[in-house]
Amino acid sequence: MLQGAAMRIKGDDAGPSSPSAASSVEFDEMMEADNDSLRERVAALEQKALTQADEIVCLRSTLADVLRRVNLLEGQLTSAGQNPPFRLQPQIQPATPSRNGPMRVSVGPKEAPGVRLRPQSGMRVPSQLPQRSRAVHYQSTGSLHSDSPSSASGGGSPSPSPTHTPQQSASPAPQQSRSSGPTPTPPSPGHRAAALSSLSLAKRWSSTGDFNGSASSPLTSPHSPMAAASRLATKSLFNLYMKPVNPQQQYNHITYKHGVRDAIYNEEEGYVRMFLRGRPVILHAPSDVAPSFEITKVATAPQQRLKLEWVYGYRGRDCRSNVFLLPTGEVVYFIAAAVVLLNIDEQSQRHYLGHTDDVKSLAIHPNKLLVASGQTAGHDRKDGRPHVRIWNSVSLQTLHVIGIGDFERSICCLSFSKTDGGALLCAIDEAPDHNISVWDWQKGERGHKISETKCSNDTVVAAEWHPVDRGTIVTCGKSHIAFWTHELGGTLIKRNGIFEGREKPKYVTCLAFSQNGEVLSGDSNGNIIVWVRGGNTVSKVVRAVHEGPLFCLVVTNDGQVISGGGKDRRLVQLDHTLSSTGASTQLPDDLGGVRAIAAGRGGRLVVGTTKNSMAAGSLTSGMAAVAIGHTDEVWALAAHPSLPQFATGGHDCCVRLWDGQSRSVVWSSDLPEPLQSAAFSPDGAVLVLGLTTGRWLVLNAETRELMVQLVDGAEPIQVIKFSPDGNLCALGSRDNNIYVYQASEQYKKFERIGRCVGHSSFITHLDWSVDGNFIQSNSGDYELLYWNASTCRQVPQSTQMRNVAWATLSCPLNFNTLGVWPENADGTDVNSCERSHNRKLLATGDDFGKVKLYAYPACQPRSLCHTYSGHSSHVTAVRFLHEDSRLISAGGHDNSIMQWMLC
Repeated sequence: MLQGAAMRIKGDDAGPSSPSAASSVEFDEMMEADNDSLRERVAALEQKALTQADEIVCLRSTLADVLRRVNLLEGQLTSAGQNPPFRLQPQIQPATPSRNGPMRVSVGPKEAPGVRLRPQSGMRVPSQLPQRSRAVHYQSTGSLHSDSPSSASGGGSPSPSPTHTPQQSASPAPQQSRSSGPTPTPPSPGHRAAALSSLSLAKRWSSTGDFNGSASSPLTSPHSPMAAASRLATKSLFNLYMKPVNPQQQYNHITYKHGVRDAIYNEEEGYVRMFLRGRPVILHAPSDVAPSFEITKVATAPQQRLKLEWVYGYRGRDCRSNVFLLPTGEVVYFIAAAVVLLNIDEQSQRHYLGHTDDVKSLAIHPNKLLVASGQTAGHDRKDGRPHVRIWNSVSLQTLHVIGIGDFERSICCLSFSKTDGGALLCAIDEAPDHNISVWDWQKGERGHKISETKCSNDTVVAAEWHPVDRGTIVTCGKSHIAFWTHELGGTLIKRNGIFEGREKPKYVTCLAFSQNGEVLSGDSNGNIIVWVRGGNTVSKVVRAVHEGPLFCLVVTNDGQVISGGGKDRRLVQLDHTLSSTGASTQLPDDLGGVRAIAAGRGGRLVVGTTKNSMAAGSLTSGMAAVAIGHTDEVWALAAHPSLPQFATGGHDCCVRLWDGQSRSVVWSSDLPEPLQSAAFSPDGAVLVLGLTTGRWLVLNAETRELMVQLVDGAEPIQVIKFSPDGNLCALGSRDNNIYVYQASEQYKKFERIGRCVGHSSFITHLDWSVDGNFIQSNSGDYELLYWNASTCRQVPQSTQMRNVAWATLSCPLNFNTLGVWPENADGTDVNSCERSHNRKLLATGDDFGKVKLYAYPACQPRSLCHTYSGHSSHVTAVRFLHEDSRLISAGGHDNSIMQWMLC
């Protein structure tokens, strides 16, 4: 059109009568008028293109709905033994240029848009398809959550009947336009680009038309960047995991729909459609809920709340100087984002929960009342920044929060000054330069930084103010020890320790101060070095105090020195001259080596160990465990069905049975491989453990006797669940399969009856129905599938499962758990979900270290909840104990187990 107009203007200009018939002024006016007319026509065409693009989107969406409904009707007729009167094949033609507009979709003159009705022999073709009173839009006919069988269902779906005609390929060859009229003239490149841009802006979701484009079109060419952008922007299931043609090319304008922010409710069909990373998830409401369900309603939080009752474990694997005794008799230490105050005699705990992520350092003020604790960088960019919190150990009230925005990484060392009553605070940042800073922490709510400078290129493990020499700070770490002088003007002057030709240790591991003011240091060779007071040279070396590294030194009130070894697990007592007194003891092997020591009255010692445990006692009576923890990620958590007990396990190859009332370990057992999942049988007789190698074990829950050992695949067993009667056991694997076994002979024999094949990603959660006939499962790509347990076949019609009662509810992708998903959830946020036994509460653990409590059912997208902090890593599992009086949560990297009391 533009070319034709341009040729007309050119012809008029070249004609013999144009220059002679009018003056140059008239000619210019005529040209300007023609140009204005052309501009108006171009603007009208662009507006029409946008309108037609919107109509195409609506047409394609309506077509997808028609296809789904007719295919469903066809399947019902086929299953009833009747031949359907027609077959559906999509006939959407590629968008082509037109004289009347930049885009046009061609359809048959007497058929439904995009649908060709092919009659079978002896069948009449209806004049038109039934019309719907309300248009309902679907993502695509190939949705894995639709009523049609999943395309990835392998052997999980019933085989089609012999009379069934397969649907047309998703990418048929382009066909000629059926519309009448002259052949359109190809538009200019600029006009084509404008039209394509208008179409891409107007398109909102995918449809069957996404797979029927012309091969020559820039939008459908498989190697075209514009085609890749279009595929990603449409959020089609076909393109969910498709990588761009050019990995370096970024499409910053592409955004995925997340969580329940864009959820919609279809009143006619009775389902909610939500999105996870742009992928639609269809959740059908039960029949008694669907008529009155309101998606905009906000569900209230439950009346019951959680209170942190007990924290199992201690962080000693990578932290030092984090065990202290208070005058109240409480032991102060930390794990995850919680600082624990443990009263060993009364067997009680209090908790400071002001931190938002891992606590990495601890210091006690000289008045023995105030505590400073430093944390690492957290999840939240604002509230999760590394900082130091100073709080009252009696009231647990936060007094000052200092260093927000000043620290780069975690605070690994803290120390209050001693000679001035604790007016200053020294902190070491674990940044690459390991900066040391001095703070006037009492000045304002956020304190005042007096000075800061680089401490060392290497790791710093300890920093202490000198108890006698004013303004002196000693730091140590990898291959160094440094003596700092803090002058009145705020300047820090550093002097490195000189070993004077002696063997320089690989690490200077700990610091202490004798009663006469000498600096004592322990090193990785097991030696104790005495440094000249006020200087930086060696005064004395006591060699081979321990076999292996010496991790801790403590000077008692009577001047004796107690050292702790990391490898030999020994506690050794030395007198004030550093001569051995002969008093010593050794920690049990299962507790690990000595990491930190706190000395109390009467020779009482509390020791933190390298295996995240704690022991208390004395050198004469020996040491007994007072806190036991896991040393690697905790993934397995199972609650006993009839006792207040629960089992935990993780990647440290250890499984433990705990008693929730006495808050102690019933038994522990070492495993040959890391543990991933666990489950009790309904009668509590056996405990089934899933390992990371595909192997799974059956243990007697009382005697720990190994009863059965089997292997399914080579991937971790992610989840294990027994049927309510205990006859069947389902194991969800990371190899995308669910293995179903029949148990017999009092769980001494397990026989596999089938394998559920159909998920396209690893199994994350599963539940049994109350009658034990069905299984529902979630996977890593946000699928919700249903299975017939006896045949291990997928139930393709998800609407048939809407009224099934489930014995447990741990699948976070379920209609009754819809409200646990945040508005911007991307599918990986909610790691664990658990319904209480009385069906009144719902608890979740997420990727941000939060435990949340909802009222059940939580089917409203904006369900309110109570949120609790304490974990610093992803919460891998939550479980209610059998009487619903307590909730147990397991952390991932923080290696912690937390027991919450419902009140």
